[in-house]
Amino acid sequence: MDLADFRNQIDEIDQELMALFRRRMETVEQIAAYKEQHGLPVYDPHREEEKRTALLAQLPPALRDDAGTLLTCLFTLSKAHQSRHAAMPRRCGLLGRRLAHSYSPAIHARLGSYEYRLFQREPEELEAFLREGAWDGLNVTIPYKQAAAACCDRLSPLAQRLGSVNTLVRCPDGSLYGDNTDAWGFGEAFRRLHVGCTGKKALVLGSGGASVTVQAVLRQLGAQVVVISRTGADNYENLDRHRDAAILINATPVGMYPDNGESPLALDRLPRLEAVFDLIYNPARTRLLLEAEARGIPCSNGLTMLVAQAVAAEERFFNRSIPAGENERILVQLRREMTNLILIGMPGSGKTTVGEALSRLTGREAVDLDQMIETTAGCSIPEIFQREGESGFRARERAAAEEAGKRTGVILLTGGGIIKTAENYAALHQNGRIYQLVRDLSLLPTEGRPLSQGADLAAMWRERAPLYARFRDVEIDNSGTVEDTAAAIWRDFCAHSGS
Repeated sequence: MDLADFRNQIDEIDQELMALFRRRMETVEQIAAYKEQHGLPVYDPHREEEKRTALLAQLPPALRDDAGTLLTCLFTLSKAHQSRHAAMPRRCGLLGRRLAHSYSPAIHARLGSYEYRLFQREPEELEAFLREGAWDGLNVTIPYKQAAAACCDRLSPLAQRLGSVNTLVRCPDGSLYGDNTDAWGFGEAFRRLHVGCTGKKALVLGSGGASVTVQAVLRQLGAQVVVISRTGADNYENLDRHRDAAILINATPVGMYPDNGESPLALDRLPRLEAVFDLIYNPARTRLLLEAEARGIPCSNGLTMLVAQAVAAEERFFNRSIPAGENERILVQLRREMTNLILIGMPGSGKTTVGEALSRLTGREAVDLDQMIETTAGCSIPEIFQREGESGFRARERAAAEEAGKRTGVILLTGGGIIKTAENYAALHQNGRIYQLVRDLSLLPTEGRPLSQGADLAAMWRERAPLYARFRDVEIDNSGTVEDTAAAIWRDFCAHSGS
């Protein structure tokens, strides 16, 4: 058999898959009608988990991770299809003021909250929306957690104690019930740092609704909590009196997309830190977390907290229990989907061709920083070097890296000298896993490359090798086919990007 024969086989299999998918969804519609007629819930988590386990057991271990991802997608689509064919699907969503960055719809789609919308509202619209809005369940984010609590008719004991809610449910009689699942989410996430709190000073940056929740959990864990705000008794101006702090929690939006690169403070002001937690999850590594990482301080972003609180909120929306393993499964999927694949390496090492192969393999968009620079400048890279010199080009390159690095779930193709500007590391690393392509110097083409033409490539390599080593997460040999190289990168990415 040749390649054409194999492709014909694949085409036939795909046709069978589509026919089976159509048959499954037609059956799902029948199930939806039966459940509606008999008053049964759309989602049965215990049956789903039993079915998943039984199906995966039929496969060899090497295929189970990928098959698990396929089953999750299939189950999610089936639940959504059931919901669309139900008479009264529940209407859920996220309430806040600035929501373009949110991962909540992606999380709740995986949990079966089928109509999940973003409700972006100004403060003066809040009360009317809560009382009259067309919704059944809401997650609440910055800056409305405390204001929403004041609008509720009933609060859970925890929400009442905190005066802050992140979960709202409209009851059958129209009244509003408020709960706080952030406390559960933060507790679950913080425990993953494996840092003891008893008797230690914990600084919480910010005094809003999220901060109130964090404070309560830390006190429950035995920490001595100090709230740092702009105008309070403990503020950024007198922070030096808390140099003995062991734990730092950022509960402010400073550093959150699209304001990547901002930080509420420099960590050298707190020399005894044992852990740093940033409630922000986009970018994955804020400037604060990048600094903690560089100092070897255990640190974490807010994605684990976000997923955990979403699962708890979903249970309240639909009055159902969700299997414990669902948290971890969603977390791994989100990390993998949102993490960028970034290619660095010497000029001519194959970043563009491998990136294009990766794009074909994964379906991800490949973003070429050099093309971004040329589009912005209105001329070619050699022309930029001629007009502005290398310093002018590096300034343009840094701006492109900062902009492209804010994106998630893409392939970023960089120029060979991206590592010469130290600040580019933060821009790329904030959302990405960085792969250095290596190839024998004798195989590197130089045509159309201003710094390579007539250059001593061995000397260039000696200069740049330690810089590449500083930037990269993984070194990948590109001496074979571009398809083999792309496949090797993707295998590594799937194995490590979800952790």
